[in-house]
Amino acid sequence: MFISWGLSLGEKRCPRGWTLSYGRCYIFVPTAMTWPDAEKNCQSLGGNLASVHHDIDYQVVQNVIYIVKGTGPAWIGGTNWRWTDGTPFNFSNWGIGQPDNYQGNENCLQISTEGKSPKCRRFWDDLNCQTPLPFVCAKKV
Repeated sequence: MFISWGLSLGEKRCPRGWTLSYGRCYIFVPTAMTWPDAEKNCQSLGGNLASVHHDIDYQVVQNVIYIVKGTGPAWIGGTNWRWTDGTPFNFSNWGIGQPDNYQGNENCLQISTEGKSPKCRRFWDDLNCQTPLPFVCAKKV
């Protein structure tokens, strides 16, 4: 199943395996890496760990994870509540009690899942940046 939002005639396309949404391409990388290594990997692909600015971005990130993995946590591009792509941190969907900076060393942003359906909510949680997780990259078309 391929999901594409915001594609119009004449609009540039994403590389094979990426999902297009409103001028950005997204891909889920199932290889678990630390947050810094995941960001480096996304940069090597021409992007950054995904930033989320509104509900549409949020839904796209949920879907690219669900299509490949189903449920479970994944890194996205927030650290110390800034996006690595330099865009404003103007949207959030923290889980209850999050961020909590547990033991003073949770500075990176994961999106975590509940349930086994794409309609189930996926919330944000802060986590130790050295925890290996799969991740979502995004880049401009």
